[in-house]
Amino acid sequence: MPEAIRKVNVIGHQHPDTDSICSAISYAYLKNQLGESIYEARRAGTVNRETAFVLKHFGFAEPPLITTVTPQIKDIEILRQPGIDRETSLYSAWNLMRDIQLDTLCITDEKNDLLGLIALKDIANANMNIFDTGVLSQAHTKYANILTTLDGTMVVGDPDGRVEDGRVCVGTSPEMMEGTIQPGDTVLVTNRYETQLFAVRSGARCLIICCGAEVMEDVRELAQERGCAIIITPYDTYATARLICMSMPVRARMLSEDVLRFSVNTALDDAQKVMASSRHRYFPVLDEDGTYCGMVSSPNLINVTKKHVILVDHNERSQAVEGLDQAEIMEIVDHHRIGGLETTGPVWFRLMPVGCTCTIVYGLYQENGIEIPKGVAGLMLSAILSDTLMFRSPTCTPQDEAAARALAKICGEDIEEYADAMFEAGADLTGRTAEEVFHQDFKVFSRGKVRFGVGQGSYMTENSRRAAEALVGPYLKEAAADEELPMVFYLFTDVKSQTSDVLFYGPDTDEIVGKTFGVKTKDGMAVLPGVVSRKKQVIPPLMATLQDMSDE
Repeated sequence: MPEAIRKVNVIGHQHPDTDSICSAISYAYLKNQLGESIYEARRAGTVNRETAFVLKHFGFAEPPLITTVTPQIKDIEILRQPGIDRETSLYSAWNLMRDIQLDTLCITDEKNDLLGLIALKDIANANMNIFDTGVLSQAHTKYANILTTLDGTMVVGDPDGRVEDGRVCVGTSPEMMEGTIQPGDTVLVTNRYETQLFAVRSGARCLIICCGAEVMEDVRELAQERGCAIIITPYDTYATARLICMSMPVRARMLSEDVLRFSVNTALDDAQKVMASSRHRYFPVLDEDGTYCGMVSSPNLINVTKKHVILVDHNERSQAVEGLDQAEIMEIVDHHRIGGLETTGPVWFRLMPVGCTCTIVYGLYQENGIEIPKGVAGLMLSAILSDTLMFRSPTCTPQDEAAARALAKICGEDIEEYADAMFEAGADLTGRTAEEVFHQDFKVFSRGKVRFGVGQGSYMTENSRRAAEALVGPYLKEAAADEELPMVFYLFTDVKSQTSDVLFYGPDTDEIVGKTFGVKTKDGMAVLPGVVSRKKQVIPPLMATLQDMSDE
C-alpha cells in the first residue's frame, strides 16, 4: 500500500444498523492483523439500541463518528513553523522571517495556545512610525530586547528590567539637551563625557552609548546611584536610532483580535472561501486539542492527500457519508445490489448474495487464516442474526447460518437466547422519540429521477411492533420533509410471524404499494404477509413498479 496513506477509514452506511457497525469493526480488525496499513472502524450515524446492546455485551466502544470524507486541513501539508514568544523583539521576528522566507509568524504562550500573529507589514509600519518616541515605554520593552537588537552590552542595570516610562531621544550637547531631557527618557549619546553626565543628571532612565565608546567611572557610579541603565552598542547614532524601536516586543504590534484560524478538521472548501476573502497570506492552524500546530496558505490547498476509505454493507452514494467523490475508495465489501457507485480507479470489490456483510467478513478471516477473537466473533454473530432475523429472512443462505453457528461456538452464545435478548433490546421504546426509532435503520434509494426512502424495524412481540407503529406513523410526513424525499416507506416486521406492516407517505404511495405487493391499503398502511426482507422482497419490486409507472 502506498506510503502516503496515513490511515484507512472502514465505514458503513448512514443510519447504521448492527451489520453496518459490526462489519466495520470486524473488517478493520482483520485488515490490521494483515499489517498492510492502519485501519479504523468509523460510524456514519447514531448507533441504534440493538447495536448499542451488542457493543456493550461484547465489550466494544462505539466507533468514532464520521459524517464526511471531504478533504480537510489535516489532509494537506501544514507548515510546521513553531510559534514565537510574545516578548520576542520585532527585530528578531524580522530576522526569522528573512531566514525562513515567511512574511507571517504566530505568537503563542507557554501552553502553545495561539495569542496572535504578526506579519512583515506590521513590522514595516512600526519602523516607519518615527514620530512616536514613546513606543518602548508603552510596550514595556525588556532591556534584553534592546541588547539583542543593538548587539549591545549592559554595563549598568538589569537585562530583565523594562522600559517603563519616557521617550527615546538623541543627546548631542548639554546646551542642546537643556529642557529636552525628561526623567525616564532613554537617551542616545556618543563618547562626550559632558553629554553622558548631563543625561544621567537630568533623570534619564537608560543611557545608550553609541560607536562602542567608553564610559567614565564616575558616570557609571552616578548612573548606578540614580537607577539609570547604561548600554554600550557598536552601532553609530544613526543606526541605533533606526534600530532601537525594533526592540519592542511583538505583542505590541501583533493582531490578536478576530484572527482567522483553521482547525485541522476544517474542510478545504470552507478554508478556501475564507482565504479568498482575506488580505492575509498565511493562516494559523489549531490541532484537535485547540493548540497551535502550524500555518497554511492558499498554495497548500493544491496538494491534497485524499482520505482513504473502505465501504462495508453498502455501495450506493446516497447511503454513504458526504464527500465520497473526493475520497479514495480502496475496497468495498457488501451483500446488496450494485448501486452504480463510480470509482476513479479499480478497487477490490467483494460482493456476495448472502444475508449479511459479516458472513462475507467471516469468509475473509478463513481465507487469510486469521484467528477470530471471542468479542469479534460475537459482533459478527450479532450482525448475521440481525440481518437474517435469526435465519427467518428469505435473504438468509446456508453460508449465513453456517457462519453464525461457527461464530456462536467461538463466542460461547446460545443463538436463540441471545437473539431474543438482542431483538428485545432493539425494540425497547422507553424514552425514545419518533425520529430516533425512524432512523434506526433507514436507507435512501433511487430509480431514475425518483428518490425514496425505506426503513425497517424488527420486533419479537406484537405489542412492541404496534407501539412502534403508533410512534413512527405520524412522523413519516415530517421525516419525508427532513430527508427531502417525495416518498417514504417503513416496514414494521414481526420476526416470529414473518409478517410486516408497511406504513407510507407521499403522492401515489398507496397506489405504488398496492400495485407492488398486490395488497389493499388503508389509511397509509398495508399488511405484507411473508415479507421480512427489505433488500430482497421490498426494494426490487418497488423499483420495478416505479420504473413501470415512469414509462406509462
